[in-house]
Amino acid sequence: MKIPRIAYAAYGFALIVILLDQLTKAWIMSGLDLREIGHIQVLPPLFNLTWVENRGVSFGLFGDGSARWMLSAFSIAVAGVLGWWALKADRRLLITAIGLIMGGALGNVIDRLRFGYVVDFLDISGVHVFLGSMKINFPWVFNIADSAICIGVVLLILDSIHAEQEAKVGLAAEKS
Repeated sequence: MKIPRIAYAAYGFALIVILLDQLTKAWIMSGLDLREIGHIQVLPPLFNLTWVENRGVSFGLFGDGSARWMLSAFSIAVAGVLGWWALKADRRLLITAIGLIMGGALGNVIDRLRFGYVVDFLDISGVHVFLGSMKINFPWVFNIADSAICIGVVLLILDSIHAEQEAKVGLAAEKS
């Protein structure tokens, strides 16, 4: 089977995410020794580096570590499906989204398999957003892989909206 050139872009994005994710985690673990220090103020209270061992899934769900192998297998399966989807995709935004999500999923799988947990360290819990009279904060600590997954999901939604709008415009042109 011939791999379309655009699919290589998705695989390239995934590889870049994995490398950045693993390099930053290595720096956090070995260079900064954040595990021993626990917390470093960078731009208090907005941004800090905080050591978190996420043994669960997003936002600490299943945090007792019992789902380690299931989560790893699921993430590998998702990455496989995304890799297959990249072979069929023909839009740049979709390819970018696929690559970011695939790389983020595999970056976190590497941690789960190596350590039994995902290393999280980017802490923006000091950021507060006001929506009217309601104050919202983001109490979770995350990593590069998590960021790539979130950005990828947003791009996936935007691509879906854009593709839907293009289909409606094409349909309207056919009716006239």
